[in-house]
Amino acid sequence: MQTGSAVIAKRADDGTAETTEIRALADAAGYEVVDAVTQSRPEDSTYHFGRGKAEELAETVAEAGASAVVFDNPLSPRQTSELGRLCPDETEIIDRYRLVLHIFARRAGTKEAQLQVKLARLRYELPRVQAEIRLEKEVANERRARGGLGEKENRRITDIKNRIDRIESKLDSISDVGGQRREKRRRAGFDLVALAGYTNAGKSTLLRRLADEMELDPERHDDLHESAAVEDRLFETLETTTRRAEIRGRKALVTDTVGFIRDLPHWLVESFEATLTETYEADLVCLVADASDPASELREKLRTSLDLLEGEAERVLTVLNKADRVADDELDERVAEIADLAPDPVVASATEGTGIDALRGRIADELPDRKTDRLRLPNTSETMSFLSWLYDHARVESVRYPGDSERVVVEFDADPGVAERAAAKAAAISA
Repeated sequence: MQTGSAVIAKRADDGTAETTEIRALADAAGYEVVDAVTQSRPEDSTYHFGRGKAEELAETVAEAGASAVVFDNPLSPRQTSELGRLCPDETEIIDRYRLVLHIFARRAGTKEAQLQVKLARLRYELPRVQAEIRLEKEVANERRARGGLGEKENRRITDIKNRIDRIESKLDSISDVGGQRREKRRRAGFDLVALAGYTNAGKSTLLRRLADEMELDPERHDDLHESAAVEDRLFETLETTTRRAEIRGRKALVTDTVGFIRDLPHWLVESFEATLTETYEADLVCLVADASDPASELREKLRTSLDLLEGEAERVLTVLNKADRVADDELDERVAEIADLAPDPVVASATEGTGIDALRGRIADELPDRKTDRLRLPNTSETMSFLSWLYDHARVESVRYPGDSERVVVEFDADPGVAERAAAKAAAISA
């Protein structure tokens, strides 16, 4: 759905103001980008740009007939207001954070995602409302006004804070349910693997390659979840998609998580903590990066992703995807250039299917150790039911009926917690 036309704007402290990502974000938000205005200089407190460049921006908007200006920078309330005064009437001034929130709102399909978007919007608006109130009070004081602002404006702030508290409580409840679900999956013998990383790194295609019940061709899988769709768009959905996968004999649930993006403030990341928990609480995080990105961009994306995961994810395995887009000698250079960030990455191409076997092997190697056990049980119907349960929750290596077949010997390996439950069940049967 088209939102309107937009002029892209970006300021850099020095060097070149790169606009590739903000153009993609604007496209994801539904804007048609008609022009771009950039500047390299320190930030101006009034217009963000220098005054002359801000006037040039306003002229560009008027000439292009654009409905919005999309800044790849955060703007203060004052800067937003002053830029709006320069531009033609009804021009929407959107900074990077508002744009991301707009995209999130368009993509939010589940109740959880919708709550997270509302929370992020309120956290975005709170300091702006506070700044507006301060400005209004300053103006009122200059005019020697008395009263009339305090109680009313304090109610606005209190209302926003109360709404934030209510949404956080609801999300905590959802998070508790999610944690119970993950624990239940672990008790059922599943390893939890999360695919994380920047948007457009190819996580959705990689999920198809790894998952058991998903076809690579979406037209051949009618019930394929939309968040596993392969599109060259940012933030196709905010929901996670989880699929079963058999990885070197280990039962796993692989989750395709929402993509990362650079320069997100802590309040925005925290607003989506319930979604990110799927990543943080996985047994292994596969950090997927686009090998065809320029070396400097690849390093920056890896650094940003690792910062988000630092202290949260227990095990991280870097996957350099889209290797088919890079010549072999250049690919070797990329691997060397990121050695300090990802010393032993897996190189793969999800679209071509190359490197997937190696990835499966590395995933199996990196997952937590499993316990191997042997149990002896009486040959009864109760034991047969137990064996059925064990096949569902562990990797059964062998089932033997030695001697007179009155006993059953089963060898298996499983998550330590599952192995303990199996031993307890066997003890109860043998008692």
